[in-house]
Amino acid sequence: MSEQVATDIFIKDLERVAQVRSEISVCLNKLVEIINTAELAGDSSSGKLSLERDIDDITVASKNLRQGVFRLLVLGDMKRGKSTFLNALIGENLLPSDVNPCTAVLTVLRYGPEKKVTIHFNDGKSPQQLDFQSFKHKYTIDPAEAKKLEQEKKQAFPDVDYAVVEYPLTLLEKGIEIVDSPGLNDTEARNELSLSYVNNCHAILFVMRASQPCTLGERRYLENYIKGRGLTVFFLINAWDQLRESLIDPDDVEELQAAEDRLRQVFKANLAEYCYVDGQNIYDERVFELSSIQALRRRLKNTQADLQGTGFPEFMGALNTFLTKERAIAELRQIRTLSRQAVNHILEAVARRVPLLDQDVNELKKRIDSVEPEFNTLTTIRDQFQKEIFNTRDTQARTISESFRSYVLNLGNTFENDFVRYQPELNLFDFLSSGKREAFNAALQKAFEQYITDKSAAWTLTAEKDINTAFKELSRSAAQYGASYSQVTDKITEKITGQNIKVNATIPSEDDNSPAWAKWAMGLLSLSKGNLAGVALAGSGFDWKNILLNYFTVIGIGGIITAVTGVFLGPIGFALLGLGVGFLQADQARKELVKTAKKELVKYLPQVAQEQSQVVYDAVKECFDAYEREVSKRINDDIVSRKSELDNLVKQKETREINRESELKRLKTLQEDVIAQLQKIEAAYSNLLAYYS
Repeated sequence: MSEQVATDIFIKDLERVAQVRSEISVCLNKLVEIINTAELAGDSSSGKLSLERDIDDITVASKNLRQGVFRLLVLGDMKRGKSTFLNALIGENLLPSDVNPCTAVLTVLRYGPEKKVTIHFNDGKSPQQLDFQSFKHKYTIDPAEAKKLEQEKKQAFPDVDYAVVEYPLTLLEKGIEIVDSPGLNDTEARNELSLSYVNNCHAILFVMRASQPCTLGERRYLENYIKGRGLTVFFLINAWDQLRESLIDPDDVEELQAAEDRLRQVFKANLAEYCYVDGQNIYDERVFELSSIQALRRRLKNTQADLQGTGFPEFMGALNTFLTKERAIAELRQIRTLSRQAVNHILEAVARRVPLLDQDVNELKKRIDSVEPEFNTLTTIRDQFQKEIFNTRDTQARTISESFRSYVLNLGNTFENDFVRYQPELNLFDFLSSGKREAFNAALQKAFEQYITDKSAAWTLTAEKDINTAFKELSRSAAQYGASYSQVTDKITEKITGQNIKVNATIPSEDDNSPAWAKWAMGLLSLSKGNLAGVALAGSGFDWKNILLNYFTVIGIGGIITAVTGVFLGPIGFALLGLGVGFLQADQARKELVKTAKKELVKYLPQVAQEQSQVVYDAVKECFDAYEREVSKRINDDIVSRKSELDNLVKQKETREINRESELKRLKTLQEDVIAQLQKIEAAYSNLLAYYS
């Protein structure tokens, strides 16, 4: 398959997904319009059905569909050809590739009818619009300046949050958005900046280079920020064509094959563990050998050029399969679930209303009074689930913060072995020269930052797994509480109406018949664009990972390093100076450095453990508090709406004569209209499934 064919298929599939998204969004908007109209009409007839929650949820879902894009995060170390790859991907020499890309400016590339750049600031200043040339001139720096800023612990553009590049490209127009991150292995703070975008992207494009296979920095990043986090990563091994140029005889086919096989073994040994989904090895669908410069040269000469042999057709095909055939289907399946839930809720409300139209107002009041115990039971179920959430919260916050405290205090016990691979490459005796002492201190501090960051990341992953397990347990509890809740609401309906209400049989039923609030708590309803790459609550609108990340970023860089690094580098220096110029045993000097570093580290670990464990406690607590707030709000909304539905009818019966025939006609029309919109949503979803089957 040629690159152009792969690109054409990708764009066609993106168009189809965008069309289905648009169709379903229109249906959702129509649903909201129908419900609003019916509720307004209810004010002058039998009363509102109290469908506010359905209106809110459908409105949010429709908005997310309209604004939906497939967001790709591009990661890679310095000089891996990220910009060349992106230029080849989009087919234009758009991004600068002749300067150091590792600045503080994270760049979001999205569609716009005109070429422009908008700089967003973090100090309250209004966004600034620039043309491309001004952006390249003002917000890119050369390698020498970047190195100097790094040594001085300064950011190139400290007041800039990110840049948005808008460009009228077909790929972007059809729903692709690319986030180009700062380079890895620059500073730990910038690594954290890249990490903060991970959970809000559909896939990561990790750019590597064939001539530098799996460097220590890349392995560090994968180990600490990617491994075990449930992220979808495409590994793009750039400059594969340059392998041939490195051979003694570039025309020796056997030598080239042997060299490629050896290189493939290296990459597979390091990347295979990141290419498993549900226990299945999908290495060939995630790792691609690219020649970006060749692809870019061909596309600049001819946008329709055949890029066979550059790796781009294979990569584009795999990316297409993942985004449009997997992620899009999963997203729309959740929207379908939400639509079914809302329509069934409306039909149930209508089914409850019809038998009560002829009911005498005094008799109706008696029946409403009779179900007060059942409504009390609903609040009891809410309180029980709330209590379980709080108990889980307190247990997890206490256990995880104590785990962090113990982990930090134990760092001293393993420091001598762990720190070996982080020690600076500088000759220790350079420290005895005052002219080289500053460089040595900078190298030592960076080594310590890497050590602390890696240790923090390792612990954070453990904490995430524990929290995820806790939420899975709460999800199961939500299903049980939801089942009990439904039994009670069924009883309320039967006592009020005297009937066992069944909704229209033409509506597809879900395997799970839990109320809407329980479906949200179980992660079965998607009401948010967040949490795209993570594994929280099966894709629900609740995004606990970002809550955790906002807290843990403080721990990783702002907390421990600030608390320890500055205060213990000085004593290490004095210890080394005390060795004297005559101290010539380098190995012993290194041991002395580690020994002194450990001694100083241990002094401050209790303070760090005490202070930062409180941050951990607060972070974990907020994850569960945010979950509880939304769950309780949804249960309360449901209880209030059920009571209001009855109160509205009583009020109308007390103030006016209800025309039964016209009301039956109105409610029947409401049923037919919402069913019609749901059927359109079902058809659009089924057609997309059929297209990909």
